[in-house]
Amino acid sequence: MSEKNLLVLARLDHAEAMRVAAGLTIFGHRVSLVFMTGPVAETPENAANAELLELTGIEPQTCVAAMADELPLLDAAGLARAIASSDAVLSL
Repeated sequence: MSEKNLLVLARLDHAEAMRVAAGLTIFGHRVSLVFMTGPVAETPENAANAELLELTGIEPQTCVAAMADELPLLDAAGLARAIASSDAVLSL
């Protein structure tokens, strides 16, 4: 299987999106994660999943202005470029 460039959009369930993104790295794919729709809740589950992201080398980005102090902020054009440059996009 050849390496793919995958993009996970965390829209509906941030915790699940983080878990899926980390899991996709097992297959040797390059994985990006973009948080959307609102700030990530501070829960034990999200904290554990954030550790998984760190261990797998995924550096998330966001479209949520309220998170711009914590993560790189993507505007509409940046998000469009990320989607266009991906082999597959998963929306969770």
